[in-house]
Amino acid sequence: MSASSGHFNLLARVLHWSMALMIVAMLFIGVTMVASIHLRPLLIDLHRPLGIAIGLLALLRLYNRLTHRPPPLPADLPAIQKAAALASHWLLYALMLAMPLVGWAMLSAGGYPIVLWSGVQLPAIVPHTPALYATLRSAHSLLAYLLLATVLLHVGAALYHAWVRRDGVFQAMARGGRR
Repeated sequence: MSASSGHFNLLARVLHWSMALMIVAMLFIGVTMVASIHLRPLLIDLHRPLGIAIGLLALLRLYNRLTHRPPPLPADLPAIQKAAALASHWLLYALMLAMPLVGWAMLSAGGYPIVLWSGVQLPAIVPHTPALYATLRSAHSLLAYLLLATVLLHVGAALYHAWVRRDGVFQAMARGGRR
């Protein structure tokens, strides 16, 4: 594992911000997809490949995270906040991996093709089972709510570090600046 230099490496920053945009887009696409009959086909065509892309990028991001030590949190940060930061980051990684897999399994169980783009289709990963489809659909929705809540907490914590503590935590990801 490479040592930390007081900021996140370039790949970590690029993946963080690009995935943040993708995840926020996915949350809006998912909500609109459920609410709009007119836009549903178009949004489904966006939702599936974007979900798979997020899952693949999450794997790359996890590999980068495990091979490049992140900068340490400020020494004066209370232990409970350090624990919350660590737990929330690992929860985000878990959700970025689980959401696409549960979605893929859900579509497989429903007997729906997972078309990424014209001519490229993913294989089913679970058997076609209506009861499993229903369970996975509920799980996918529940995980989406958990992801939304975790993202909102993450953004709140980032803004707290940027505007209240001004301790360099936000800048370490925003610009790669030193703490």
